[in-house]
Amino acid sequence: MNLNYIFILVFVIYFVTAVSIYFLQRKLLYHPSVDNYLNEKDLNHKIKKIYVKSDNDLIGWYHKKNKNFKTLLFFHGNAGRLDNRIYKLNEISNLDLNYLIVAYRGFSGNAGKPSEFGLYKDANESKKWLNQNGVRDEDIILYGESLGTAIAIDMGQNFRLSGIILESPFTSMTKLAKKYYPFLPINLLLKDKYENLKKIKNINFPVLVMHGKKDKIVPFSMGKTIFENANKPKYSYFNEFDDHMMEYNQDLINSIENFVEQLS
Repeated sequence: MNLNYIFILVFVIYFVTAVSIYFLQRKLLYHPSVDNYLNEKDLNHKIKKIYVKSDNDLIGWYHKKNKNFKTLLFFHGNAGRLDNRIYKLNEISNLDLNYLIVAYRGFSGNAGKPSEFGLYKDANESKKWLNQNGVRDEDIILYGESLGTAIAIDMGQNFRLSGIILESPFTSMTKLAKKYYPFLPINLLLKDKYENLKKIKNINFPVLVMHGKKDKIVPFSMGKTIFENANKPKYSYFNEFDDHMMEYNQDLINSIENFVEQLS
């Protein structure tokens, strides 16, 4: 086999791989049907199922505990259903908080296909729903989980809210994709860039960053960089043993509770 043939073969394989990833990248990034949460539980509190009007109707769960409490607007990650967050919501419901969690387009049975700007629109419509139901911006705390940190950060730079909690944040999807596909021209191929590091500097209200140091999906160094570049006041909960989906133990709950008390 001569070198020219080998070179052409390698080039064709590389080209086909790059083109395939370009067209399939959103299927690689968003996983509405994947159930990778092991802590399935039942809700231990009452919720109201609501629908947010975006490009399509979006199902959401609203827990209104006390009209005088702040409201957590929860943005979930890139996989699974609302049900997969029950173990977190059960703990949040024990705090002096109301919450709203809404499934993005394409998730939890919603119509539509997820994309960066589509998810931003879904998030903005969710905040608008809260506003229309009597919740002021200054009483909203954003909560982003993994990919949801990008949704929360994008919203946080555009509105003056009460606070923002980031669980396992990344600096940008471009940098994260390069970790998994170092051989590809990611800057040219990537559609949904989620530039968190650039945007976090535009947030001017309290920030809590939570990240596990053994995170195998989003390197802990990214969460640390987000924290270092956030404006004050800022707080952190960095756990030595947590992986990407952090354990909702008492230490983590205390960090959230203390943060909420600071906002009050």
